[in-house]
Amino acid sequence: MNSNKDNNKIKLIMSFGKMPLANKFLNRENFDDEEFYEMNVGFDEKLSLFQLTNFPDPKKMFDENYAFFSGTSKYMKSHFEKFADQIKFKLKTKLGKKKIIEIGCNDGIMLKNFMDKQEFEHLGIEPSKNVFKIAREKNLNVANEFFSYDFTNKLEKYVGQTDIICAANVICHIPNVLDLFKGVENLLNKKGLFVFEEPYLGDVIKKVSYDQIYDEHVYLFSIMSIQNISNLFGLEIVDVQHQITHGGSMRYFIGRKNVHEISYNFKKYLSYEKIQGLDNFATYMEFKKNCEKSKNRLLSILKSYRDQNKKVSGYAATSKSTTILNYCNIGPDLIESIYDTTPIKINKYSPGKHIPIKDHKFFSQDNPKVSLLFGWNHKNEILNKEKKYTDNGGKWISHIENLL
Repeated sequence: MNSNKDNNKIKLIMSFGKMPLANKFLNRENFDDEEFYEMNVGFDEKLSLFQLTNFPDPKKMFDENYAFFSGTSKYMKSHFEKFADQIKFKLKTKLGKKKIIEIGCNDGIMLKNFMDKQEFEHLGIEPSKNVFKIAREKNLNVANEFFSYDFTNKLEKYVGQTDIICAANVICHIPNVLDLFKGVENLLNKKGLFVFEEPYLGDVIKKVSYDQIYDEHVYLFSIMSIQNISNLFGLEIVDVQHQITHGGSMRYFIGRKNVHEISYNFKKYLSYEKIQGLDNFATYMEFKKNCEKSKNRLLSILKSYRDQNKKVSGYAATSKSTTILNYCNIGPDLIESIYDTTPIKINKYSPGKHIPIKDHKFFSQDNPKVSLLFGWNHKNEILNKEKKYTDNGGKWISHIENLL
């Protein structure tokens, strides 16, 4: 279910064509059974909300074979430690045990910072069975469920009593965002905060980072859209903080209306969004043109290297790479293989275009002349790790202009 029951209220921006499930890396014998859907994006002018107009069933994406593990990045471990510290600071004046819920806790990389049973009562909610099991093995209190308003009513000791509900790169995954906010409102106590961060629409438009659009990202949020949704449930944004993660994210702090002081930062970014035109459909028509330009530019570069008989690889088999490869129609004729660190992906093939995924330990050994950096949002971490490759003349390219 989308934010609107009536999709006629959503104005179509563009189609990215037939798209497979972004995280479903597959074996050769499964090629013929692969599922595709038409990936269209649109704009809900009433809520200023950028969204997919259709998408696969979430149960097909967040299952027992989900291929994304937050804990594989050293940078993200540090990021979540700092995020947790900020939440603890927000709660420092609260007497007694603090109740915390994390929506989409993945492998527990964030929630493990709240394991002090004397200070916190925690609950993680994670729908993907394989990463839920990893979180549980860390002795975390987790539930293998999809978050919904109905589910929150089963959490009797948290209803109306929760101090913090947090999430990271999860809220945009939940199709019924109105039901989600209804559930959040059901759980928060009077002074409670809903604190979450997501890839930021303002950065996507500015950088033309269209690869942030894929099946799991039902929405790309702006401050205006989050404020509009919050208002429907007696909630409001009290602060925002821009983050560099995922190529540009926004952290939102949401509380009950007229309870918390509204920050200057919120007012500043809201004004910036109006200048950028994030509430204006014409902005997204321009974005469509820029996506097409980016696609043609990348194809021209890759074909030039192919014509020069220069071997090109991909680096980091991300969900985002699925959008790039399928939207731009890039197959093994242009990129021979993709190197990655995630065991569940290695020796499989990329969704849709079926490019082989190889263990990153062979990257230096194979020494491709050119590497397309799919994990561009982890650029510094990756370039430091592969400094020897660069020093030996290896060239990095990106679909984002002027990134490298």
